[in-house]
Amino acid sequence: MGDPRVRRTAVPGLLVLDLQVHRDPRGWFKENWQREKMVAAGLPDFAPVQHSVAHNGPAGVTRGFHAEPWDKLVSVAAGRVLGAWVDLREGPTFGTVHTQVLEEATAVFVPRGVANAYQTLTEDVVYSYLVNDHWRPDAAYTMLNLADETAAVRWPVPLERAVVSDRDRAHPRLAEVTPVPPRPVLVLGAEGQLGRALVRHLPGAVGRGRAELDLADPAAVASLDLSPYDAVVNAAADTAVDAAETAQGRRSAWEVNATGVAALASAVREQGRTLVHFSSDYVFDGTGGGAGGYAEDAPLCPLGVYGQSKAAGDLAVAVLPRHYLLRTSWVVGEGRSFVATMADLAARGVSPRVVADQVGRLTFTDELARATAHLLGSGASYGTYNVTNDGEPTSWAGVAERVFAALGAEVSVTRVSTQEYAASRPVDAPPLAPRPARSVLSLDKIRATGFTPGDQGEALARHLRRRR
Repeated sequence: MGDPRVRRTAVPGLLVLDLQVHRDPRGWFKENWQREKMVAAGLPDFAPVQHSVAHNGPAGVTRGFHAEPWDKLVSVAAGRVLGAWVDLREGPTFGTVHTQVLEEATAVFVPRGVANAYQTLTEDVVYSYLVNDHWRPDAAYTMLNLADETAAVRWPVPLERAVVSDRDRAHPRLAEVTPVPPRPVLVLGAEGQLGRALVRHLPGAVGRGRAELDLADPAAVASLDLSPYDAVVNAAADTAVDAAETAQGRRSAWEVNATGVAALASAVREQGRTLVHFSSDYVFDGTGGGAGGYAEDAPLCPLGVYGQSKAAGDLAVAVLPRHYLLRTSWVVGEGRSFVATMADLAARGVSPRVVADQVGRLTFTDELARATAHLLGSGASYGTYNVTNDGEPTSWAGVAERVFAALGAEVSVTRVSTQEYAASRPVDAPPLAPRPARSVLSLDKIRATGFTPGDQGEALARHLRRRR
Protein backbone atom coordinates (compact mmCIF):
# COMPACT_ATOMS: atom_id res chain seq x y z
CA MET A 1 0.00 0.00 0.00
CA GLY A 2 1.19 3.52 -0.76
CA ASP A 3 1.50 6.28 1.80
CA PRO A 4 -1.44 8.60 2.57
CA ARG A 5 -1.25 12.32 1.84
CA VAL A 6 -2.41 14.98 4.31
CA ARG A 7 -3.92 18.28 3.17
CA ARG A 8 -4.65 21.27 5.39
CA THR A 9 -7.90 23.25 5.25
CA ALA A 10 -9.04 26.75 6.25
CA VAL A 11 -10.13 25.30 9.61
CA PRO A 12 -6.98 24.96 11.77
CA GLY A 13 -6.28 21.33 12.60
CA LEU A 14 -8.97 19.98 10.24
CA LEU A 15 -7.00 17.72 7.90
CA VAL A 16 -8.02 15.87 4.73
CA LEU A 17 -6.33 12.52 4.12
CA ASP A 18 -6.01 11.11 0.62
CA LEU A 19 -5.85 7.33 1.10
CA GLN A 20 -4.37 4.74 -1.24
CA VAL A 21 -7.07 2.32 -2.43
CA HIS A 22 -6.16 -1.01 -4.02
CA ARG A 23 -8.78 -2.14 -6.55
CA ASP A 24 -9.27 -5.40 -8.41
CA PRO A 25 -12.24 -7.32 -9.88
CA ARG A 26 -13.32 -8.37 -6.39
CA GLY A 27 -13.66 -4.77 -5.11
CA TRP A 28 -11.22 -2.61 -3.17
CA PHE A 29 -9.01 -2.53 -0.06
CA LYS A 30 -7.59 0.39 1.93
CA GLU A 31 -5.76 1.04 5.19
CA ASN A 32 -8.38 3.20 6.88
CA TRP A 33 -6.18 3.73 9.96
CA GLN A 34 -2.43 3.20 9.78
CA ARG A 35 -0.75 5.02 12.63
CA GLU A 36 2.85 4.93 11.44
CA LYS A 37 2.17 6.14 7.92
CA MET A 38 -0.47 8.70 8.84
CA VAL A 39 1.59 10.29 11.63
CA ALA A 40 4.58 10.45 9.30
CA ALA A 41 2.37 12.21 6.73
CA GLY A 42 1.33 14.89 9.25
CA LEU A 43 -1.69 13.53 11.12
CA PRO A 44 -1.57 14.12 14.91
CA ASP A 45 -0.86 10.98 16.91
CA PHE A 46 -4.29 11.24 18.50
CA ALA A 47 -4.39 7.75 20.13
CA PRO A 48 -7.91 6.52 19.21
CA VAL A 49 -9.70 4.27 21.71
CA GLN A 50 -13.13 3.67 20.14
CA HIS A 51 -14.44 2.86 16.66
CA SER A 52 -18.10 3.57 15.87
CA VAL A 53 -19.97 2.92 12.61
CA ALA A 54 -23.28 4.38 11.36
CA HIS A 55 -25.35 2.82 8.59
CA ASN A 56 -27.54 5.20 6.57
CA GLY A 57 -30.25 3.70 4.35
CA PRO A 58 -31.57 6.19 1.75
CA ALA A 59 -29.72 8.95 -0.03
CA GLY A 60 -30.33 12.33 1.59
CA VAL A 61 -29.84 11.25 5.19
CA THR A 62 -28.39 14.33 6.87
CA ARG A 63 -26.78 14.21 10.29
CA GLY A 64 -26.38 17.55 12.00
CA PHE A 65 -23.46 19.62 13.19
CA HIS A 66 -22.08 18.22 16.45
CA ALA A 67 -18.83 19.48 17.99
CA GLU A 68 -17.79 16.64 20.26
CA PRO A 69 -15.35 16.75 23.21
CA TRP A 70 -12.75 14.56 21.47
CA ASP A 71 -10.76 14.30 18.25
CA LYS A 72 -11.91 11.92 15.54
CA LEU A 73 -11.03 10.51 12.15
CA VAL A 74 -14.09 10.15 9.88
CA SER A 75 -14.37 8.18 6.66
CA VAL A 76 -16.77 6.00 4.69
CA ALA A 77 -16.58 2.24 4.36
CA ALA A 78 -19.28 2.23 1.66
CA GLY A 79 -20.95 4.94 -0.42
CA ARG A 80 -20.37 8.68 -0.73
CA VAL A 81 -21.29 11.66 1.45
CA LEU A 82 -20.90 15.40 1.44
CA GLY A 83 -19.15 16.24 4.70
CA ALA A 84 -19.31 19.71 6.24
CA TRP A 85 -17.35 21.11 9.17
CA VAL A 86 -17.70 24.39 11.06
CA ASP A 87 -15.15 25.66 13.57
CA LEU A 88 -17.02 26.29 16.82
CA ARG A 89 -13.89 26.82 18.91
CA GLU A 90 -13.23 30.05 20.71
CA GLY A 91 -10.92 32.22 18.62
CA PRO A 92 -10.51 34.11 15.34
CA THR A 93 -11.55 31.16 13.12
CA PHE A 94 -14.92 30.66 14.85
CA GLY A 95 -17.49 30.00 12.10
CA THR A 96 -14.98 28.97 9.41
CA VAL A 97 -16.46 26.31 7.10
CA HIS A 98 -14.99 23.45 5.08
CA THR A 99 -16.93 21.03 2.84
CA GLN A 100 -15.57 17.85 1.32
CA VAL A 101 -16.95 14.83 -0.53
CA LEU A 102 -16.00 11.66 1.32
CA GLU A 103 -15.61 8.41 -0.58
CA GLU A 104 -13.43 5.38 -0.07
CA ALA A 105 -10.19 7.25 -0.87
CA THR A 106 -10.81 10.17 1.51
CA ALA A 107 -10.84 10.63 5.28
CA VAL A 108 -10.93 13.74 7.47
CA PHE A 109 -9.32 14.35 10.86
CA VAL A 110 -11.63 16.50 13.00
CA PRO A 111 -10.14 18.21 16.09
CA ARG A 112 -12.15 18.70 19.26
CA GLY A 113 -14.51 21.69 19.00
CA VAL A 114 -15.03 21.51 15.23
CA ALA A 115 -18.62 20.56 14.37
CA ASN A 116 -19.11 17.65 11.97
CA ALA A 117 -22.13 17.05 9.70
CA TYR A 118 -22.76 15.05 6.55
CA GLN A 119 -25.38 14.21 3.94
CA THR A 120 -25.45 10.88 2.14
CA LEU A 121 -25.16 11.04 -1.66
CA THR A 122 -25.85 7.34 -2.23
CA GLU A 123 -27.88 4.62 -0.58
CA ASP A 124 -26.50 2.33 2.13
CA VAL A 125 -23.67 4.56 3.26
CA VAL A 126 -21.50 3.13 6.04
CA TYR A 127 -19.90 6.02 7.94
CA SER A 128 -16.93 5.42 10.27
CA TYR A 129 -15.79 7.36 13.38
CA LEU A 130 -12.45 6.67 15.08
CA VAL A 131 -12.30 8.71 18.32
CA ASN A 132 -9.74 9.23 21.08
CA ASP A 133 -12.10 9.16 24.05
CA HIS A 134 -14.87 6.78 25.04
CA TRP A 135 -18.42 7.92 24.37
CA ARG A 136 -20.34 8.64 27.54
CA PRO A 137 -23.93 9.80 28.03
CA ASP A 138 -22.93 12.95 29.94
CA ALA A 139 -20.52 14.19 27.28
CA ALA A 140 -21.08 17.86 26.42
CA TYR A 141 -21.69 18.52 22.71
CA THR A 142 -21.93 21.94 21.02
CA MET A 143 -24.49 21.97 18.18
CA LEU A 144 -25.20 24.12 15.12
CA ASN A 145 -28.27 24.23 12.91
CA LEU A 146 -27.82 22.55 9.53
CA ALA A 147 -29.60 25.48 7.86
CA ASP A 148 -27.46 28.19 9.48
CA GLU A 149 -27.28 31.11 7.06
CA THR A 150 -23.75 32.10 8.06
CA ALA A 151 -22.26 28.68 7.44
CA ALA A 152 -24.41 28.52 4.25
CA VAL A 153 -23.64 24.91 3.35
CA ARG A 154 -25.11 23.99 -0.05
CA TRP A 155 -26.69 20.60 0.70
CA PRO A 156 -27.28 18.60 -2.52
CA VAL A 157 -30.65 17.42 -1.17
CA PRO A 158 -32.54 20.48 0.19
CA LEU A 159 -33.06 20.17 3.93
CA GLU A 160 -36.85 20.33 3.60
CA ARG A 161 -36.68 17.08 1.59
CA ALA A 162 -33.75 15.47 3.42
CA VAL A 163 -34.01 12.83 6.15
CA VAL A 164 -33.14 14.87 9.27
CA SER A 165 -33.94 14.22 12.92
CA ASP A 166 -36.19 16.69 14.74
CA ARG A 167 -33.38 17.33 17.22
CA ASP A 168 -30.94 18.32 14.46
CA ARG A 169 -33.52 20.69 12.94
CA ALA A 170 -33.87 22.45 16.31
CA HIS A 171 -30.20 23.29 16.92
CA PRO A 172 -29.23 26.99 17.33
CA ARG A 173 -27.89 29.34 14.69
CA LEU A 174 -24.24 30.40 14.82
CA ALA A 175 -25.03 33.72 16.51
CA GLU A 176 -26.55 31.79 19.42
CA VAL A 177 -23.70 29.27 19.84
CA THR A 178 -21.33 29.63 22.79
CA PRO A 179 -17.82 28.99 21.42
CA VAL A 180 -16.03 25.89 22.70
CA PRO A 181 -13.24 27.02 25.05
CA PRO A 182 -9.88 25.25 25.02
CA ARG A 183 -9.43 22.60 27.68
CA PRO A 184 -7.03 23.83 30.37
CA VAL A 185 -3.71 22.28 31.26
CA LEU A 186 -3.28 20.75 34.72
CA VAL A 187 -0.02 21.76 36.42
CA LEU A 188 1.14 19.51 39.26
CA GLY A 189 3.64 20.90 41.74
CA ALA A 190 2.17 24.35 41.17
CA GLU A 191 3.50 25.75 44.46
CA GLY A 192 7.14 25.34 43.37
CA GLN A 193 9.28 27.78 41.41
CA LEU A 194 8.78 25.97 38.10
CA GLY A 195 5.11 25.31 38.80
CA ARG A 196 4.42 29.00 39.39
CA ALA A 197 6.18 29.92 36.14
CA LEU A 198 4.17 27.30 34.23
CA VAL A 199 0.86 28.65 35.55
CA ARG A 200 1.91 32.13 34.40
CA HIS A 201 2.86 31.01 30.89
CA LEU A 202 0.11 28.47 30.10
CA PRO A 203 -3.21 30.28 29.47
CA GLY A 204 -5.99 29.03 31.72
CA ALA A 205 -3.73 26.52 33.48
CA VAL A 206 -5.10 24.90 36.64
CA GLY A 207 -2.48 24.42 39.36
CA ARG A 208 -2.41 21.80 42.10
CA GLY A 209 0.11 21.72 44.91
CA ARG A 210 1.29 18.79 46.98
CA ALA A 211 -1.55 19.25 49.47
CA GLU A 212 -4.03 18.65 46.64
CA LEU A 213 -2.13 15.82 44.94
CA ASP A 214 0.87 14.06 46.45
CA LEU A 215 2.75 11.92 43.92
CA ALA A 216 3.91 9.77 46.81
CA ASP A 217 0.29 8.70 47.38
CA PRO A 218 -0.50 5.97 44.79
CA ALA A 219 -4.22 5.93 45.60
CA ALA A 220 -4.55 9.68 45.03
CA VAL A 221 -2.74 9.46 41.69
CA ALA A 222 -4.83 6.48 40.56
CA SER A 223 -8.07 8.35 41.31
CA LEU A 224 -7.01 11.50 39.44
CA ASP A 225 -9.75 12.58 37.00
CA LEU A 226 -8.14 14.10 33.91
CA SER A 227 -11.31 14.47 31.82
CA PRO A 228 -11.46 18.30 32.19
CA TYR A 229 -7.86 18.75 30.98
CA ASP A 230 -6.04 18.70 27.68
CA ALA A 231 -2.65 17.81 29.15
CA VAL A 232 -0.88 17.23 32.46
CA VAL A 233 2.32 19.14 33.18
CA ASN A 234 4.22 17.55 36.04
CA ALA A 235 6.48 19.97 37.88
CA ALA A 236 6.34 17.96 41.11
CA ALA A 237 9.61 16.34 42.13
CA ASP A 238 11.81 15.56 45.10
CA THR A 239 14.91 17.64 44.32
CA ALA A 240 16.80 17.20 47.61
CA VAL A 241 19.92 15.88 45.88
CA ASP A 242 22.10 15.43 48.97
CA ALA A 243 19.30 14.22 51.23
CA ALA A 244 18.58 11.47 48.68
CA GLU A 245 21.84 9.83 49.79
CA THR A 246 20.33 9.18 53.25
CA ALA A 247 18.04 6.28 54.13
CA GLN A 248 14.89 8.40 54.45
CA GLY A 249 15.80 10.65 51.54
CA ARG A 250 16.35 7.65 49.27
CA ARG A 251 12.82 6.42 49.96
CA SER A 252 11.34 9.88 49.37
CA ALA A 253 13.21 10.38 46.09
CA TRP A 254 12.04 7.04 44.71
CA GLU A 255 8.45 7.49 45.95
CA VAL A 256 8.04 10.81 44.15
CA ASN A 257 10.46 10.75 41.21
CA ALA A 258 10.03 7.14 40.14
CA THR A 259 7.05 5.29 41.64
CA GLY A 260 4.82 8.38 41.67
CA VAL A 261 5.75 9.34 38.13
CA ALA A 262 5.07 5.78 36.91
CA ALA A 263 1.61 5.90 38.53
CA LEU A 264 0.95 9.28 36.92
CA ALA A 265 2.05 8.00 33.51
CA SER A 266 -0.35 5.06 33.89
CA ALA A 267 -3.26 7.41 34.71
CA VAL A 268 -2.42 9.65 31.76
CA ARG A 269 -2.26 6.67 29.40
CA GLU A 270 -5.56 5.22 30.59
CA GLN A 271 -7.33 8.56 30.17
CA GLY A 272 -5.78 9.42 26.81
CA ARG A 273 -4.06 12.65 27.75
CA THR A 274 -0.65 14.19 27.04
CA LEU A 275 2.01 14.28 29.77
CA VAL A 276 4.75 16.90 30.07
CA HIS A 277 7.44 15.86 32.54
CA PHE A 278 10.74 17.47 33.55
CA SER A 279 13.99 15.57 33.84
CA SER A 280 17.52 16.47 34.87
CA ASP A 281 21.14 16.52 33.81
CA TYR A 282 21.71 14.23 36.82
CA VAL A 283 20.60 11.24 34.71
CA PHE A 284 24.09 11.45 33.16
CA ASP A 285 27.50 10.97 34.79
CA GLY A 286 29.01 14.07 33.20
CA THR A 287 31.76 12.28 31.27
CA GLY A 288 30.09 12.15 27.84
CA GLY A 289 28.17 14.32 25.44
CA GLY A 290 31.12 15.64 23.45
CA ALA A 291 31.65 19.30 22.59
CA GLY A 292 28.01 19.85 21.67
CA GLY A 293 26.63 18.39 24.87
CA TYR A 294 24.44 15.39 25.63
CA ALA A 295 21.87 14.61 22.94
CA GLU A 296 18.38 13.46 23.86
CA ASP A 297 19.15 9.83 23.03
CA ALA A 298 22.37 9.61 25.08
CA PRO A 299 22.45 6.52 27.34
CA LEU A 300 21.32 7.11 30.91
CA CYS A 301 24.13 6.70 33.45
CA PRO A 302 23.25 8.46 36.74
CA LEU A 303 25.79 8.74 39.55
CA GLY A 304 23.66 9.23 42.66
CA VAL A 305 20.28 8.31 44.10
CA TYR A 306 18.54 11.48 42.92
CA GLY A 307 19.72 10.91 39.33
CA GLN A 308 18.76 7.24 39.51
CA SER A 309 15.23 8.08 40.66
CA LYS A 310 14.85 10.68 37.89
CA ALA A 311 16.13 8.22 35.29
CA ALA A 312 13.54 5.68 36.43
CA GLY A 313 10.81 8.29 36.06
CA ASP A 314 12.08 9.12 32.57
CA LEU A 315 11.73 5.50 31.51
CA ALA A 316 8.13 5.39 32.77
CA VAL A 317 7.21 8.53 30.84
CA ALA A 318 9.03 7.58 27.64
CA VAL A 319 6.64 4.69 26.87
CA LEU A 320 3.61 7.00 26.68
CA PRO A 321 2.40 7.61 23.12
CA ARG A 322 1.79 11.31 23.88
CA HIS A 323 4.54 12.80 26.03
CA TYR A 324 7.06 15.61 26.16
CA LEU A 325 10.03 14.85 28.40
CA LEU A 326 11.98 18.07 28.98
CA ARG A 327 15.51 17.45 30.25
CA THR A 328 17.10 20.47 31.88
CA SER A 329 19.94 21.63 34.14
CA TRP A 330 20.85 24.19 36.81
CA VAL A 331 17.31 25.53 37.28
CA VAL A 332 16.81 29.05 38.66
CA GLY A 333 13.48 30.59 39.62
CA GLU A 334 11.87 33.05 41.97
CA GLY A 335 12.87 31.75 45.39
CA ARG A 336 15.70 29.66 46.78
CA SER A 337 18.41 28.89 44.22
CA PHE A 338 22.17 29.01 43.76
CA VAL A 339 21.84 32.48 42.21
CA ALA A 340 19.76 33.72 45.17
CA THR A 341 22.36 32.37 47.61
CA MET A 342 25.22 34.07 45.77
CA ALA A 343 23.27 37.34 45.61
CA ASP A 344 22.69 37.22 49.37
CA LEU A 345 26.39 36.52 50.04
CA ALA A 346 27.38 39.39 47.75
CA ALA A 347 25.05 41.73 49.61
CA ARG A 348 26.58 40.68 52.94
CA GLY A 349 30.16 41.02 51.70
CA VAL A 350 30.93 37.31 52.08
CA SER A 351 33.51 35.73 49.77
CA PRO A 352 32.31 32.17 49.01
CA ARG A 353 34.25 29.10 47.94
CA VAL A 354 32.55 27.86 44.73
CA VAL A 355 33.17 24.79 42.62
CA ALA A 356 34.92 25.57 39.33
CA ASP A 357 35.15 22.09 37.75
CA GLN A 358 31.44 21.45 37.16
CA VAL A 359 30.32 22.96 33.84
CA GLY A 360 26.84 23.54 32.44
CA ARG A 361 24.21 26.14 31.57
CA LEU A 362 21.61 27.86 33.71
CA THR A 363 17.93 27.29 32.99
CA PHE A 364 15.49 29.91 34.20
CA THR A 365 11.99 28.69 35.03
CA ASP A 366 10.44 31.21 32.65
CA GLU A 367 12.51 29.66 29.85
CA LEU A 368 11.31 26.16 30.74
CA ALA A 369 7.72 27.37 30.89
CA ARG A 370 8.09 29.16 27.55
CA ALA A 371 9.45 25.97 25.94
CA THR A 372 6.57 23.96 27.42
CA ALA A 373 3.99 26.34 25.97
CA HIS A 374 5.77 26.18 22.61
CA LEU A 375 5.81 22.38 22.44
CA LEU A 376 2.16 22.06 23.49
CA GLY A 377 1.02 24.78 21.08
CA SER A 378 3.14 24.05 18.02
CA GLY A 379 2.24 20.42 17.42
CA ALA A 380 5.89 19.39 17.77
CA SER A 381 6.56 15.66 17.66
CA TYR A 382 6.26 13.91 21.00
CA GLY A 383 9.44 12.75 22.72
CA THR A 384 12.42 13.99 24.73
CA TYR A 385 13.77 17.53 24.37
CA ASN A 386 16.71 19.19 26.07
CA VAL A 387 15.78 22.66 27.32
CA THR A 388 18.22 25.07 28.94
CA ASN A 389 19.16 28.66 28.34
CA ASP A 390 21.71 29.11 25.56
CA GLY A 391 25.16 30.66 25.70
CA GLU A 392 28.71 29.56 26.42
CA PRO A 393 28.77 26.87 29.13
CA THR A 394 30.29 28.00 32.39
CA SER A 395 31.08 26.68 35.87
CA TRP A 396 29.26 27.34 39.11
CA ALA A 397 32.15 29.62 40.04
CA GLY A 398 31.69 31.48 36.76
CA VAL A 399 27.99 32.00 37.53
CA ALA A 400 28.86 33.26 41.02
CA GLU A 401 31.40 35.71 39.58
CA ARG A 402 28.77 37.09 37.20
CA VAL A 403 26.38 37.59 40.11
CA PHE A 404 29.01 39.36 42.21
CA ALA A 405 30.05 41.59 39.28
CA ALA A 406 26.45 42.49 38.42
CA LEU A 407 25.76 43.47 42.03
CA GLY A 408 29.00 45.43 42.42
CA ALA A 409 30.21 43.29 45.32
CA GLU A 410 33.47 44.40 46.97
CA VAL A 411 34.56 40.81 47.65
CA SER A 412 35.41 38.04 45.19
CA VAL A 413 34.65 34.38 44.62
CA THR A 414 37.26 31.77 45.56
CA ARG A 415 37.43 29.00 42.94
CA VAL A 416 37.84 25.45 44.28
CA SER A 417 37.58 21.91 42.93
CA THR A 418 34.70 19.60 43.81
CA GLN A 419 37.09 17.54 45.93
CA GLU A 420 38.29 20.63 47.83
CA TYR A 421 34.74 21.79 48.42
CA ALA A 422 33.73 18.37 49.77
CA ALA A 423 36.74 18.26 52.11
CA SER A 424 35.85 21.65 53.59
CA ARG A 425 32.31 20.68 54.63
CA PRO A 426 31.49 20.30 58.34
CA VAL A 427 31.89 16.80 59.73
CA ASP A 428 28.21 16.61 60.70
CA ALA A 429 26.97 17.80 57.29
CA PRO A 430 24.81 15.36 55.27
CA PRO A 431 26.65 13.31 52.63
CA LEU A 432 27.47 15.20 49.45
CA ALA A 433 25.82 13.52 46.44
CA PRO A 434 27.98 12.96 43.36
CA ARG A 435 27.41 15.56 40.63
CA PRO A 436 28.03 15.29 36.88
CA ALA A 437 31.19 17.23 36.01
CA ARG A 438 29.79 18.35 32.64
CA SER A 439 26.05 19.02 32.38
CA VAL A 440 25.95 20.63 28.95
CA LEU A 441 22.86 19.55 26.97
CA SER A 442 22.59 19.86 23.18
CA LEU A 443 19.84 22.27 22.13
CA ASP A 444 19.68 21.29 18.45
CA LYS A 445 16.41 19.33 18.70
CA ILE A 446 14.39 22.04 20.48
CA ARG A 447 15.75 24.66 18.05
CA ALA A 448 14.53 22.51 15.13
CA THR A 449 10.94 22.94 16.37
CA GLY A 450 11.22 26.73 15.97
CA PHE A 451 12.05 27.51 19.59
CA THR A 452 15.02 29.82 20.23
CA PRO A 453 16.48 29.45 23.75
CA GLY A 454 17.41 32.75 25.38
CA ASP A 455 20.99 33.54 26.40
CA GLN A 456 21.76 32.58 30.01
CA GLY A 457 23.84 35.72 30.65
CA GLU A 458 21.04 38.03 29.54
CA ALA A 459 18.49 36.04 31.54
CA LEU A 460 20.72 36.20 34.63
CA ALA A 461 21.01 39.97 34.30
CA ARG A 462 17.22 40.35 34.05
CA HIS A 463 16.73 38.05 37.02
CA LEU A 464 19.12 40.08 39.17
CA ARG A 465 17.50 43.38 38.17
CA ARG A 466 14.14 42.04 39.36
CA ARG A 467 15.67 41.17 42.74
CA ARG A 468 16.73 44.74 43.42
